[in-house]
Order: sequence, then structure tokens, then C-alpha cells
Amino acid sequence: MQSTFDERNWLVWLVRVRIFILTLLLAIELAIAQFSPAPLPWRLFLSTIFFWYSLSLFYVLLLSFWQEHRLQAALQVLTDVVLVSLVIHETGGWDSSLNFLYPLVIIVASVLLPRVWAGLVAALAFILYGTVLELNYYVVVPSYCTTHPGLKALQAIIFVNLFAFLAVAYLAGLLTAKLRQVGVQLKDASGALESLQALHENIIQSISSGLITTGLDGRITLLNTAAQRLLERSAAELVGMPVSQLFLDPLPTVDSQNAHGEVRFDPPTKFRKTLRVRATALTVPDRGVLGFVYALDDLTEIRRLEREVRMQDRLAAVGRLAAAIAHEIRNPLTSIAGSVSMLSGVPEMNEDHRRLLDIVTRESQRLNSIITDFLAYSRTKQYHFDKVDLVQLAEDTLTLMDHRMTAEKTGIVIHRQFAVRQALALADGDKLKQVFWNLCENAVRAMKNGGTLTAVIEPLGHDWQVSFIDTGTGMTSQQVEKIFEPFQSNFEGGTGLGLAIVYQIMQAHEGKVWARSKPGQGTTFVLRLHRLDAERTISADKGIAGKNATHAVAESSLAVAAGGGARG
Repeated sequence: MQSTFDERNWLVWLVRVRIFILTLLLAIELAIAQFSPAPLPWRLFLSTIFFWYSLSLFYVLLLSFWQEHRLQAALQVLTDVVLVSLVIHETGGWDSSLNFLYPLVIIVASVLLPRVWAGLVAALAFILYGTVLELNYYVVVPSYCTTHPGLKALQAIIFVNLFAFLAVAYLAGLLTAKLRQVGVQLKDASGALESLQALHENIIQSISSGLITTGLDGRITLLNTAAQRLLERSAAELVGMPVSQLFLDPLPTVDSQNAHGEVRFDPPTKFRKTLRVRATALTVPDRGVLGFVYALDDLTEIRRLEREVRMQDRLAAVGRLAAAIAHEIRNPLTSIAGSVSMLSGVPEMNEDHRRLLDIVTRESQRLNSIITDFLAYSRTKQYHFDKVDLVQLAEDTLTLMDHRMTAEKTGIVIHRQFAVRQALALADGDKLKQVFWNLCENAVRAMKNGGTLTAVIEPLGHDWQVSFIDTGTGMTSQQVEKIFEPFQSNFEGGTGLGLAIVYQIMQAHEGKVWARSKPGQGTTFVLRLHRLDAERTISADKGIAGKNATHAVAESSLAVAAGGGARG
């Protein structure tokens, strides 16, 4: 059974065909009248044709406000049968050559209406046709026939047409049923194909890995949502672009044994990413290789965590080493310093000897400072966790740093970008101030010729993100990877323990710290700390603080950090 939409289209088609046939009949009758005189009642014939035209236009208007298309189809078929009978009467009855219009109406009925209607219309056509011929034969109505067959011949004409009408009805109904069945199957197949295409597209768009397809020329033809998110660009920007231009490293080739690898990618708005790429050939049966498929996964966070684990191992080893040898070094160092002090009081020493003793004293003091930082790094401390406001801690640190920059006329301007007025966290406020001071001190040392230091505090999921951004000289990727390791100072006079202590403090707070930098483009230090749930009670805060207070870490004092002795 056809849908309402299809029936309406068929009815529109029927009106168009009817108008075409009426126009053709009118032209044929006019041509016949020019070459052979016939008793055609032109006024009556033209009136019938024009009435048929008007009725067709009425049916077109009826489609716009009457939605019962099945009833409209039945009405049009019945009126067509009646008007065909009238036209056959006007064009000569049994002499008329227009009785072929009956089979056309029967075929239309089989298409627009259920199959039984084809038989009913065929029977009605037989009745009307026989009635027209009988009325003309017995001159009940005016006859326009040119011949006068006998009664048997008339009956033969009527029954031959009856057989023809029924045969047309049967064959048209059978063919229409087959066509409808095929149409339903085609719609089902089309629907299944559309569903399958939608499913495949949804699968491609839903997978978490980025997916890029290219042609044999290497130009991008398709990207899924994950790929657009990884590359931070829309499909409209990337389709048609050579895929090799996106990455800093060559892509793996399908022909190689290891069709996978890691490539670096510079997004338009963020820092460099590391992506794993798997390449395969896009093969279609019977057509061969049509292109290539690249699957992308973001390894940036994994590689950062791997570096963090390696750094933790190195920090632990250095901490154990510091605890083992610091005291052993300080004892002989104290003896050396005492001996040198006694030697400096000998009156027989000349100026050269005293200058050498001063060098020994000065270097002993520097070595003692290093040992002090070493002990601060490895010494076990207790943390005092409480509810603190990160905005206030950062503001206090930046205010001190601002006064210092003004007094020293360094040309460094400090900007604050706080997305919130209050950022509550469970932390040791003094230790976080030390972290903030150390990071600001590093930024100041990196901007010898002045610049801008920007402090940013913003919410990010369940964490607070604190960033310190400078416009200094920046660092290479190798320096960034080792920046939190002990004795990795990039500044003259630093011991390289400041950022290692920062890292330990953040570990004690179950937070994260990392650096992002490029040579000549400044450095960004990023801190992540858990947000304090506003619904927690003070007692719950203290309970958590008591649990976290057992964490043992190494730190330097704030005075040492402010003085630069423990700077990275």
C-alpha cells in the first residue's frame, strides 16, 4: 500500500496526463474534421472537453485542502469513466476510435486504488459503453454514427470490449501488485541501506580515536569528530589539505613493516602534542586501493606521566643520596672551616696566604649552603593542611614581588587574571606561598631585560588551575623535561633545588605541576590542585588534614627561597 505522499504525487501526475490527453484528442478531432466531414457535434464536444479541463483544474485545487487522497482518486476515476463514455457517444458511438480511453482509465484505477477497483471500473466501463451503444442503436438519444451494424454485430462489439476491459483490469492489477511489492522491497532495501550508512557514520563519528582518510594523492577526504577535536580544526578547514602538512614528523607508511609511529603536532592555540598514528590502506573489493586511513591517539598526557614517573624515580634516588651523604660531608667541612679560622690568626702569614684562606673560607661557606639546601630537600616535614584561598595566597605573593620589581626597576610588569574571587582548596598555605614565590622568582630571572609576568587562576573540572606565564627566554624541550630534577639550574648562582622542592610540595598536595615552553617564546608553569567542596564541614576538613599531615616531603624554608639560595 502506498503512502499518502505517493498517492498525492500520483494524483498530480494523473491531472497532468489527463490534460495532455485532452489536448491531444482535441487536436486530433480538429485535424480529422478538416479532411473528412463527420456529423460531430462540435459545440457539445468542445463543451465536454472544456468541462473536463475545468474539472481537472478543480482537482488540482482540491489536493491543497482535502487530504483524503484515496477518495479523490476514486472520484477522479469515476468522473473519467463517465466523461469518456460521453466523448465516445459524441464522436460516433461504435464508430468512435476513442474507446481505447477505457483501458487507460482502468489502468489508472489499478495504480491509484486497491486491486478490486480495477475490476469494478472495468465492469462500469462495460456497462456505460454498452449503454451508449444501445441508446445509439435504438435512437433513444441522437446518434452521431456513420454506419449501422446489425444487432449481432453490435452485441459482438460490446462483448469483445467486455473481454478486453476485463483482461486489461486483470493484467493491470497483477502488474501493479508486482510493482507495489517491488516498490515496498526497494523501500525496505533503501531504508536498510540508509540505516546501515547512518550506523557506519555514527560508528566512525563515535569512536574515541581520531580517524582521517585520504586519497592516493594524500589529500584529506574525511575526518571524524575525534580527529577534529585532536587537531583543533574543523573538517571544512582540513578537507582537501595534504595530510603530511599537518604534522612536524613524517607519517608512517603503509608499505613499511611497522605502519605506526609517533608524530608531533602544533595545534593553533595550545602547546605541542604527541600523537600516535596507525596507517592502513583503504581497500575496496574489486577496485583495489583507493586511499589511506590514519588512526590518531593523543599520547601527550601519557608521555608527560611517563616523564613524571621517571622524574619521581630520580628524585627519590637523589633524596636517598642526600640523606646518606649530607651529614658525612658537613662534618669534615666543619673541621676544615675551624682549621682555616685558626690558621687565619697566625701572625706570620703574608697577604697571599690570607687571600688563599679567604678563598677556602668563601668556598666552604658556599659548600655549606649547598649542603643546607640538600638537607632541606631530604628532611622529613609535617604539613599543616587547612582550608586556604589560592587567590589570596597568590595575591600576597604577587604584591611582594610587585614591590620588589618596582624597587629594583627591573621593567617587569605583573598582571593578574583571576577568573574567580575565591578559590578554596585544602592545602598548607605557607608551602603554597613558597611554591608561588619560587615560580615567580624563576620567571623574573628569565626576564633579564624586562617583560610581563601573568598569574592566572581558573576552575578546570574538579581542580583549580594556577598558571604563571612569563615572556622570558624560554627553554628547549630537553630542558623542560628535566626542569624539576635536582641540580638542573639554568641560572647562574642557583643550586637547582628550588623547582625540585616545588615538585615535592605539589606531590604532597596530591597536585600536579608541569612546564610548557619554547625557546624565545617564554615559559608557562601550570599547577593543578583539587577544589575544596563547599559542602564539606570544617571537621571533615580537619580529618583529611590529619590524614595528609603524615606525608613526608623535603622542602626549603621560605626565607631561603626568597633569598634565591634554593632557586632552580
